[in-house]
Amino acid sequence: MTLLEARSEADALEELHALGLTDGLPVVIPTPERVAAMVLATGLDPDVELGVMGPAHGVASVEKVATAAVMAGCLPDHVPVVVAAVRAVCKPEFDLTEMQSTTHCTAPLIVVCGPARHQCGEVASGFGALGPGHRANASIGRGLRLAMMNIGGARPGVSDMALHGHPGKFTYCIAEDTENSPFAPLHTSFGYEPDQSAVIVTGAEAPHSTFFTGDADDPESANRLLNVIAAVMANPGSNNAHLRHGSLVVIMNPDHTAVLAQAGLSREDVQAELAARAANSTAMLVRMGSVFHLGNDSPPDEMVPILKDPSRIVVFQAGGKGLYTMVMPSWCAGPHQNPVVHTEIELDQACEVPGIADALGVGASDTSTKGQGAA
Repeated sequence: MTLLEARSEADALEELHALGLTDGLPVVIPTPERVAAMVLATGLDPDVELGVMGPAHGVASVEKVATAAVMAGCLPDHVPVVVAAVRAVCKPEFDLTEMQSTTHCTAPLIVVCGPARHQCGEVASGFGALGPGHRANASIGRGLRLAMMNIGGARPGVSDMALHGHPGKFTYCIAEDTENSPFAPLHTSFGYEPDQSAVIVTGAEAPHSTFFTGDADDPESANRLLNVIAAVMANPGSNNAHLRHGSLVVIMNPDHTAVLAQAGLSREDVQAELAARAANSTAMLVRMGSVFHLGNDSPPDEMVPILKDPSRIVVFQAGGKGLYTMVMPSWCAGPHQNPVVHTEIELDQACEVPGIADALGVGASDTSTKGQGAA
């Protein structure tokens, strides 16, 4: 890493802006001391490689990721989630190079699941969780974005070719409201145990508001709610409607999940129902000028589902009670067609506390400690 010098933190901030190393907002100056403390909180050696980030194909070492986390305003408690998110987007199937370079507005949405929601700085899952006022959410999502820019080399109009982008490209992080949800913890759908922690990550557009007012005691409410969500998912102007791959995120508020729970529907039931209902007719796709419709011989009333795999609909509860569920369409392109990826958040890394061996008069092999208190 290159060590820059400046006469003051104000001068350092201006130089970072001038070098294109920020997201346009002020950052915390990543002094060697701050970065070293953040590295220590990971429990990993600074030169451990977490993956390669395109399009610049920069190696995401722990030290570089810790630098991004410092700049983003992360606390040491937050960094295990940032590390896990970097590992997730560096998986080959995430197609990070293509995702960073597309003209689409896609951005990685981080969903934090399991005990890390509370152990890593109280990642918000209630009112306004995708908006301002939540330090952990904002800092964690921003840490990933700064890593994608400064390690992955994404630069607007140069290597990041999104025509418009969206605010989620600053930060896009939320936790599942597991305690109040009628569904099984989201990460258990991906093979994790309930007491494990994980990040679920997919490339997503900004949230599309979905309005529904109903009554959990009305037997038709669940049917109507599913129809409303499916209609927003099937937006004929979205990539999902035309390319019919990718993924979709559906974040349901507690009132809406209660309607579905009252009807006896599990998460898997909801995914299957939404996949079956979210469709457009061939005639609609032709009218929209889609070059991806089923062909001239297809009956005009044939319904074309927007997704072939229900498991690619990420359904979970978050947000406050009320009228709105959020739907996030996706990009759907790239060699792997915009899948959902996930990585465990490691909360039990062992790390050595500097100077403690001399203070306690014991050998270094006896001085490692577990968990976030190590920092």
